[in-house]
This record gives sequence, C-alpha cells and structure tokens, in this order.
Amino acid sequence: MSFYEGSAPVFIRQLTALSAILAKGEAYAKEKNIEPGVLLNARLHPAMYPLTRQVQLACDFSGKACARFTQTELPTMPDTETTFEQLQARIKKVLSNIEALPSAKYDGAEKRDITFNIGPDKTMTLSGQQFLNHSVFPNFFFHCATAYDILRHNGVELGKRDFLGVA
Repeated sequence: MSFYEGSAPVFIRQLTALSAILAKGEAYAKEKNIEPGVLLNARLHPAMYPLTRQVQLACDFSGKACARFTQTELPTMPDTETTFEQLQARIKKVLSNIEALPSAKYDGAEKRDITFNIGPDKTMTLSGQQFLNHSVFPNFFFHCATAYDILRHNGVELGKRDFLGVA
C-alpha cells in the first residue's frame, strides 16, 4: 500500500461519515424541535470542546496533514462556524482540498521530516509515517469520535455503522 492510500482515502472516508453524522444531528434537532445551537454547543464534559470545535479540529488535522505530506501550502480557515450548514461547508472544503492533491505528491512523505506545532512556541519533528501514526490519526479520530459521542449522548440515533461510514 502506498503512503497516499494509507492516508488521504482514510480522511476522505471518515470526513464523509462525519458529514453524514452531522446531517443526522441536524435532522434530529428539527424533528425534536431542539434549537440547533443546543447540539452544536454540547460537550461531553465542561472542560472539553463543544461539537462545533470537534468538527473544526477533525477538519484541521486531516487537511493540514495532507498539505504537509504533499509539501503544499497549509490551508487556513477561521473557526467561525455556528450552524450545521457552515460545518458541512467546512467539511466539503477540506474534502475538496484533499481530493485535489495528486497521489504522486505523497511519494516519499513517509520518510520526509515533518515539523509541526505542539503548543505555543514549541515544535516537533517526526518522519511522515510517525507523524501520521502517532499524531495525526490519533487526534483526527479522537475528534471524529468525540463529535459522534456528543450527538449520540444527546439522543441522536447513531450506531457504529454511522461512525464507520457504512450506514
């Protein structure tokens, strides 16, 4: 399997599943006459980010990783989404950005050094493969799973197949 096959299609599939999960959350809010902001601002714990931020971070980890792997400009998006529609637009933009990167641009990325921020004024450098396996995937899936968990916790009928994108 190429490095491309082990990265970009994984992000594409999971972001597509996240989009479907959000659509179910929006439909649930309409069906139950719940103000959408209630779900969008819901958290699993007061110290955790709300649903909106979980989606933003899942988008950032995937989109920026692909840009780093292909040595292209890092995408920047302001974190201003306040509606389901805006979150869907963000996911769509990230998917479009990832899909626009040619698979050949990923060649050698697994061995290339990638330097990334790990906090204010701190960076870390890992090989592309280490970056993907030990930083990007754990963070990306954490935020996707937490978004799923927030909606599920608030009554949206979701199952594992929704998370896996096979519902």
